Amino acid sequence: KDMIISGGFNVYPKEIETCIDALPGVDESAVVGLPHADFGEAGLAVVTMKPGAAALTESDVRAALKDQLANYKIPKMVVFADALPRNAMGKVQKNVLRDTYRTAWTEAIEDR
Repeated sequence: KDMIISGGFNVYPKEIETCIDALPGVDESAVVGLPHADFGEAGLAVVTMKPGAAALTESDVRAALKDQLANYKIPKMVVFADALPRNAMGKVQKNVLRDTYRTAWTEAIEDR
């Protein structure tokens, strides 16, 4: 699935990934749409850092994207991982990411 519909807006993950991947220290990223009570779907970015790179925070990534993307395109959550799941052909398995983080919003609300 290559498009997220968030709050009635079409959001293309590739556009967001390109911006995140250009940030200093970022190795790669993947953006997936997850069910969200308020927006229908919302973007979640999974980011991997280059070895030895200075750590970024979720706030760092979101702040950097504010200058480049409309607010509705900015992922509602950014998480960091050691690696992205890949299939035998080396393609990122976004379905695995969706399954892994599908309860991210409810867990974030419960943690408050």
